[in-house]
Amino acid sequence: MKRRVFVTLLLLTALMLEVRGQWDVQFSDYTALKSFYNPAVSGTDGKLNAAAAYSMQMTGYDKAPATLYIGVDMPVYFLNPHHGAGLSFYNDNIDIFTTTRIGLQYAYNIKLSKKGKLAIGVQGAFLNTKMASRGMTLEENNDPAFSSSEAKGNKVDMGVGLYYYHPRLWVGASSQHLLDPMIVMDKRYEVKVPRMYYLMGGCNIKLRNSLLSLQPSFLVQSDMTSWREDVQCKATYENNEKKFFGGLGYSPNTSVTLLIGGMFHGVNFGYSYQMYTSGLGVVHGSHELVVGYLTDLDLFKKGRNKHQSVRWL
Repeated sequence: MKRRVFVTLLLLTALMLEVRGQWDVQFSDYTALKSFYNPAVSGTDGKLNAAAAYSMQMTGYDKAPATLYIGVDMPVYFLNPHHGAGLSFYNDNIDIFTTTRIGLQYAYNIKLSKKGKLAIGVQGAFLNTKMASRGMTLEENNDPAFSSSEAKGNKVDMGVGLYYYHPRLWVGASSQHLLDPMIVMDKRYEVKVPRMYYLMGGCNIKLRNSLLSLQPSFLVQSDMTSWREDVQCKATYENNEKKFFGGLGYSPNTSVTLLIGGMFHGVNFGYSYQMYTSGLGVVHGSHELVVGYLTDLDLFKKGRNKHQSVRWL
């Protein structure tokens, strides 16, 4: 009986892994982490951007998914036009499985109008997946179906993207896991990472009160088998280089999200709670914390980069 219960739980875990394999982690505050989805965003602010996010999903359950992301990107001033580069670290843990990704990004910016630019980006990444046998409870300690030590595998991956940005609006399209990698662990366990597609966009709407503005946005992601759509709107109050925002997000048939945060002297912070509208319900939602630092990186002309960052609108 114990063995049957364990096998059932293991199958459920595998099912969850397969479902998550179809989607990279869904960050609630995706507008603050655009370069996670699209490498073309790197360096487009003309500033040094550093951001870290920690997401805890399905809270209240043992060994629930937890994800850490750290990304840094900046402009690279050489030749002409403007180039950008970025470096990222991603660690996703669910039960006995851990996936790590280290990515290097490059973006090439083309001026299309007085204020609008188009960026073309590419990302090279190294993927590592591990399965820790010490996290399993077996009725038979020497069961040959399960490895007696940690199983792991590596693979090289790629991503590409396009990103149009303007002080008032932005839109981007990208694809991650372009090589459709198959990670083999310990020569007998396989993890398929399907190709993912993303479409993002948003704008900045000034209200009559010059201190207030609205930032509606959307994110669509798919592996061409399943889809997820998210819409979001933040209301921002800005005064003397300080910002506060509150927002609401909605994903049809999936969740409702509350967001709050702000910016003080280049330091950004945000907290969000995603409440599932079906299945897990409101109590077992997802908590997310985002912290970042944004600063000018113009080594040549004073005042040239005095503009709002569309990254943190």
